[in-house]
Amino acid sequence: MRASDQERDATVQRLQVAFAEGRLADVEFDERMRAALAARTHGDLDALLTDLPATTAPVAGPPAAPAPARMPKPGRSAVAYKNSVRYAGRWRVPGTFRAIVYKGSGVIDLRAAELTEPVTVIRAVAYKSDIEIIVPPGVRVEVNGFGATRDEDWSGDLPADAPLVYVRALAYKGLVETRTMPRR
Repeated sequence: MRASDQERDATVQRLQVAFAEGRLADVEFDERMRAALAARTHGDLDALLTDLPATTAPVAGPPAAPAPARMPKPGRSAVAYKNSVRYAGRWRVPGTFRAIVYKGSGVIDLRAAELTEPVTVIRAVAYKSDIEIIVPPGVRVEVNGFGATRDEDWSGDLPADAPLVYVRALAYKGLVETRTMPRR
């Protein structure tokens, strides 16, 4: 049977809980998240959860709100002190988003995110930390600041109306890295 967006979202939430509980490694979590977002059938989704306890979160059952309202709505900033910041999967990105990490790590994954404005500004501050910003193909990226890098594998010309992610970074004894990865 074909899986719905609601069932994919429920599986993603269950994977996020399992990751937060330490049941999944970072690489395995990323692989399963990609697979969950691309799953077509219930069997595809069930295979991602077979080795996880059933008590972490329910998988089935449609939520009461429509799809756009179900996406997490983060505030305009995320702060981590000797911890990590991680935004991945389906979420709404405000027009200006701040990530501040002190002696930790951060991942801001925009591949499945909804950019709410044509120009999104991400202000990243990494103090003795690394912040990775992952952008899908088809999105223009401009990076500036101190301690910021951008992969040089950006390919093709983008249309003038392509969304723009503007990264303003400040890193001290750390790195703010912006790279592109395809949706899987």
